[in-house]
Amino acid sequence: MKNKILTYSLTHHKSLFSYADQKEYFYIETSEHPYISEPYRAESYAIEFLRKGSIIMHTGLETKVVHAPAIIALGPSVIRSFSKNEDEILIDILFFKPQFFLENQANVFFLTQYVFFENSDNNTFPLVKTDESKFERIFSLIKEVSEDQSKHQASILRSYLYILIYEIDGIQKEKIASEVQNPLYEKFKELLFKDFMNFRTVQHYADELNVSRKYLSEVIKKHSGKTASDWISEMVILEAKVLLQNKKMSINQISDLLHFSDQSIFGRFFKNYEGISPLEYRKKQVD
Repeated sequence: MKNKILTYSLTHHKSLFSYADQKEYFYIETSEHPYISEPYRAESYAIEFLRKGSIIMHTGLETKVVHAPAIIALGPSVIRSFSKNEDEILIDILFFKPQFFLENQANVFFLTQYVFFENSDNNTFPLVKTDESKFERIFSLIKEVSEDQSKHQASILRSYLYILIYEIDGIQKEKIASEVQNPLYEKFKELLFKDFMNFRTVQHYADELNVSRKYLSEVIKKHSGKTASDWISEMVILEAKVLLQNKKMSINQISDLLHFSDQSIFGRFFKNYEGISPLEYRKKQVD
């Protein structure tokens, strides 16, 4: 038996593909996606180019089927899991630690300015033909340099990462410009991802956004089909599931971290949504 882990290290990601080295980055082209059904975070960033097929991706509170050709961008803080949708896929994945990318970057906040890395409902990008061809060329170059033993491999890969990030940012800006967004709905989600560990009342978010509780609830329900209260509760449950996979933390510690007044209230809250207690959920995660 082994314990599931809370945050996947880059070393662990490499082991999924039978790789082992000390580099702070890793590239793989594969037809065997490591489908991980339980939610987890990662130590590294990842940019993925789905060339063929489709996968089911769960990020935050969003579940979506991603069809090729598409780009997926994932930052360390995003809670994610994956499920199989088709037997035949082909995907390029480039993992990198933030310190690797930022080695020669004066702006240590460079990566955090790109919200597609952390925004769990806006981190997949279907590609039109011209963009698909562009990313095919870029990832072909990445594959080539990854297989080369040049002493400048890290620097060259870092340069390609800049190109990828700028290209994804351009696609995202076009996507946002073409969609009708509701500012209050978007601000609510941003605030929720920041505050849910400490605040679980709709009133808190209404106060922070300078609207009435009733109006906020109406807007969220209209744009998502779920109430603001549902969004808050589901975010807490998702975080609890991730924390419960860390066997080093007691149920009581998790309850405290999530700011429940005591363990029994946390237990009732969790069972109300999942149908089982936190302890029963944890036992299910043991292989």
